[in-house]
Amino acid sequence: MPTIRPSALSYSVLALALALAVPAAAQTALPKGTSAGPCVEGICEYTLGNGLQVLLFPDASKPTVTVNVTYRVGSMHENYGETGMAHLLEHLLFKGTPTHADIPAEMKKRGIGFNGTTNFDRTNYYASFPANDNTLRWLLGMEADRMVRSNIAKKDLDSEMTVVRNEMEKNENSPTAVLSQRVRSTAYLWHNYGRDTIGARSDVEGVPIERLQSFYKAWYRPDNATVIVAGRIDPAKTLALISASFAPLPRPAAPLPAFYTQDPTQDGERSVVVRRTGDLQLLFSAYHIPAETHPDNPPLEVLADVLSHVPSGRLHKALVETKLAAGAGSSGDSLRDPGLFTTMVGLPRDADLGKAETVLLAQLENLGGQPITQAELEAAKQRIANGYELGYTNVNAIALGLSGSVAAGDWRLYFVRRDAIAKVSVDDVNRVARAYLKPSNRTLGRFIPTEKPDRAEIGAAPPASALVNGYTGKAAVAAGEQFDATPSNIQARTETFTLGEGLRVSLLPKKTRGGTVVFNARFRFGDEASLTGRSVVAGATGSMIMRGAAGLSREQIDQRFEALKTEAGIGGGLQGAAIGMTSRREQLPEALALAAQILRKPDYPQAEFEQYRTQVVTSLESMRKQPGAVAAQAMGRDFDPWPVGHPLRSRGIEQMIADVKAAKVEDLRAFHRDFYGTSVGEISVVGDFDPVALKAQLQQLFVDWRAPHAFAPIDTHYQPVAPKRERFETPDKANGTVLARVNLSLNDRDADYPALLVADHILGGGGQSRLLDRIRMKDGLSYGAFSELDADASREGRDDAGNLTLSAIAAPENLDKVEAAMREEYARWIRDGVGEQELRDAIAGLITQREQGRASDGAIAGLLSSNLYLDRSMQFQADLDAKLKALTAAEVNAAIRKHFRPDDLSFYIAGDLANAAAKAKAKSSAEAARP
Repeated sequence: MPTIRPSALSYSVLALALALAVPAAAQTALPKGTSAGPCVEGICEYTLGNGLQVLLFPDASKPTVTVNVTYRVGSMHENYGETGMAHLLEHLLFKGTPTHADIPAEMKKRGIGFNGTTNFDRTNYYASFPANDNTLRWLLGMEADRMVRSNIAKKDLDSEMTVVRNEMEKNENSPTAVLSQRVRSTAYLWHNYGRDTIGARSDVEGVPIERLQSFYKAWYRPDNATVIVAGRIDPAKTLALISASFAPLPRPAAPLPAFYTQDPTQDGERSVVVRRTGDLQLLFSAYHIPAETHPDNPPLEVLADVLSHVPSGRLHKALVETKLAAGAGSSGDSLRDPGLFTTMVGLPRDADLGKAETVLLAQLENLGGQPITQAELEAAKQRIANGYELGYTNVNAIALGLSGSVAAGDWRLYFVRRDAIAKVSVDDVNRVARAYLKPSNRTLGRFIPTEKPDRAEIGAAPPASALVNGYTGKAAVAAGEQFDATPSNIQARTETFTLGEGLRVSLLPKKTRGGTVVFNARFRFGDEASLTGRSVVAGATGSMIMRGAAGLSREQIDQRFEALKTEAGIGGGLQGAAIGMTSRREQLPEALALAAQILRKPDYPQAEFEQYRTQVVTSLESMRKQPGAVAAQAMGRDFDPWPVGHPLRSRGIEQMIADVKAAKVEDLRAFHRDFYGTSVGEISVVGDFDPVALKAQLQQLFVDWRAPHAFAPIDTHYQPVAPKRERFETPDKANGTVLARVNLSLNDRDADYPALLVADHILGGGGQSRLLDRIRMKDGLSYGAFSELDADASREGRDDAGNLTLSAIAAPENLDKVEAAMREEYARWIRDGVGEQELRDAIAGLITQREQGRASDGAIAGLLSSNLYLDRSMQFQADLDAKLKALTAAEVNAAIRKHFRPDDLSFYIAGDLANAAAKAKAKSSAEAARP
């Protein structure tokens, strides 16, 4: 049957045909005033009497629940003087209501992971937690409360202002973010898609609180929101809980504001140049394209994949393989209104930017000379289909992913788009390339008047209802079993054994959604003496494995795994090689055999090695003047206990660049020959597989390949480091970094480890901590401030190289304040200790966090692998949970005072310090001159 080109007519015919078979939302008892809508592939829609849309996606196979509240308001809905308001409200909705004074703390107490995001078309607030009716009831009540009763107070706006500024400054540090924003603002004349979501600094700093409150009241209302609940839920019970919380909220009498601005057809090339310090060159092109619901949008997504895929994409071949650039990629917007088709190219500082630009534009605007082929089309569609198929096995991710479709017009667009992409023809892709990728529709680097403009007319997109009316979708993906991820159940369901001389294996077969299976292998080799002086080559050897092996090119390897519906990573490092895969029951044996062949027989092509070296050097060069990298490099140098040449020796950026440039492809081949083997290590497999067949395959593939250099772990021990303080200039960077560290003797088997683990959670390791409360919530100095406890781990428990690290970002003029706050909170943590209620709340949050961490098959596979290496069972995790629950404040405070002193931290501060000092001096002089 010939492929029919998508059009407005064909989309309408499709929708009409689907309308003949619209199932009612699942047979769920409906609360009063609630109506049922359509169901698609396991997701069912309901509408409360006040207009609130509800989507329920039950899946008993995951012991978690995700609640995602999406409001159809984003930066595109902001008026003059209001830029950044949608994002600012996202921050302020965490500041509380009259009945929920401290929302982050209440979330933390219940072990809820949460966040919010804002983009052009929508704002959403999401939370995930282990399935619990009481937690769900509380969370829904809180979301209903803050929907209409958030404080939006002047004091909260003032305290959050520096945090939002710091987020702006963080973006200003990124050349990619800066250039993207400048190009977007140049491409649009009138539409708000040309504005960065974070807004203009003057608007954010100057907005009257009354105007922000009005913006909140205009958009935060039940008939402008969608509540999505996914995971282990009972639909009827959940719908009743939602109704109880949200149904009492009235629908405002005033209609929602209407937005109708559209950009005119672009009538010539536009340009923008950004000049800032840095070591990375970038090219960015943008072309106007139709909105999400336009029939040309799906072919444009396929086109972007054909151009940008690595390693088979056209841009990679034309720019990266020819050594003109280090990387390149394309993407197309899928938004409510017409968006942009963009391409970003990264180049080393000394690359020929003009030549790269010429090649880029030829690839984008001359597809008529070399049209997209049928083979390229099918490969791209397979990759996109694989992404949809694998993504739909994770209901929590789908709950978040539906926000974009809701904002574009209807949640079912998620499925309509998937089906439309499957129908895209090679003629469609080449047609949209000719229609939109043309000079007069381009924003790049210069403006050139054109006598006869060749303009791209952007057609009107049909309403979402024309596409989704009666849409039913495909059959729902088969759900997996209800698996309780407790340590005891994991241990009981896991079979552990040893193959050959030392290949330890853990198998946990279970039914999973979509038949997925996670394979995790780590093969070990080498010791301190044999690896001395070879750390750079060891890293490059592993990184290059998938760039050509077993007679297959990098592109062919990629295609083979895509055909097997398998996400695979095969590589290696200093003392080992690894295979990590997410596959399906039917494809696992073939995918595993392919992975083993690739690991055994890498080809190390010279051309791919040159690409790899260029990419690594370019990445390292881009870090030279980044505050975080500069501070971390200095800290790594001071806390490095190893002699020159030692495998674990810390190396600076310049040394790493020199080492990578000096490496030869022959060195990689020699390292693989002299070290690699698979007879010693750990393998863990979790998911849907045949254990008997897999055992036999593991024996066949891995047991007989012995490493020439036997594995012996490199011992690591505590080394005291005298405290010091260093400051580093990173000019023209709007954001700075503060790092602090102290070493301590600590292994995760030590008696003090549970107490220090929860102590760190309270200080800065938890989602709501003392550092975050002080530096972000109270002082408003930073977007984020954290601490991290690192405990050593070994089979015998003899290694003890532990440390505690503190970190924060801030504007350069606030770095000293952040440092002072860190010192004060650290000293108070040691001096005053923790309170009993604070401890109980922290333990509850930490236990929930650990339970949540065991909810994914990948995390379970990682735990099983770690247990194999460290000679442990899941009882270690159960014992740690029990020790945490039994802790007293006295025990925790004793452990803190035993291991830490108020003055033992070393500090590393990096930022545009000179400019900050000059600004402070000028401000002081101006204030002194006032009468």
